Amino acid sequence: MIVQRSFSGPQENGAGTLYLVGTPIGNLEDMTFRAIRTLKEVDLIAAEDTRQTRKLLTHFEIPTRLVSYHEHNKGASGPELIRMLESGQSIALVSDAGLPAISDPGADLAAEAASRGIKVVPIPGANAALSALIVSGLPTERFLFVGFPPRDRKPLRDWLEKLRKQEGAIICYESPYRVAKTLAAMLEVWGDRRIAMVRELTKRHEEVARGTLSECLAWLDEHPPIGEYCLVVEGAAYGDRAGDDEDTQWWQPLTLAEHVDRYEADLGDRKEAMKKAAADRGLSKRDVYNELMRK
Repeated sequence: MIVQRSFSGPQENGAGTLYLVGTPIGNLEDMTFRAIRTLKEVDLIAAEDTRQTRKLLTHFEIPTRLVSYHEHNKGASGPELIRMLESGQSIALVSDAGLPAISDPGADLAAEAASRGIKVVPIPGANAALSALIVSGLPTERFLFVGFPPRDRKPLRDWLEKLRKQEGAIICYESPYRVAKTLAAMLEVWGDRRIAMVRELTKRHEEVARGTLSECLAWLDEHPPIGEYCLVVEGAAYGDRAGDDEDTQWWQPLTLAEHVDRYEADLGDRKEAMKKAAADRGLSKRDVYNELMRK
């Protein structure tokens, strides 16, 4: 067991400190005084993109030496940074924007430093996921951040199925090139849940589009996606979660056709009945339709 006391003075092992420094996600005014001071005082700054970070350092007149640490060189850079920390030097780790070690290789460096008894100290700052959550208009008492969705259809569908019964809001990042495809897959697997599509946070063109998945897909048809998106989707309704307990899965003894017929009798809508049966069984509406057509 390792207990870290971040502000108890020099470590007995003589190691330095790894600072995880939050940087602005768009608006330079979100840089904190503490972040500026830390970046000036450390021996070295490790950055995901040195060109991007150089602009930040220049703006705040920070002369500290800058090195590169990213996904493609972490195998070589990581051990060297750990060696420097163990020799007593202090290092600040920054990402392109926001908090480091979230969906980036900084997590590996932080974990390795912590495992070796090196102090890892957070310097809080802007964060896109939490900023999007608090403006989403959705419940915020429980949430799950899941990074970037898989790109390919089958892994994406499997990923969505695993998340289908999550009760809290689900937060993820997505590129403008895949956002429509991801929303369509969410609609197919999760049903027409409420969502907030947030882009350009803290920048001049900051935009929050709130609605259902189907409404946001229609919006994207008329307004081509621009910029990186943070998606906040509402969690599962009680009916979706009930399937966790086998005793509550009333439909298990039924055939698929009987399952759909039961919903249709209640709802008076064949398409809605097929959608609800598909959600219960973890199938797509197309799978349900094709199966019923073969009967």
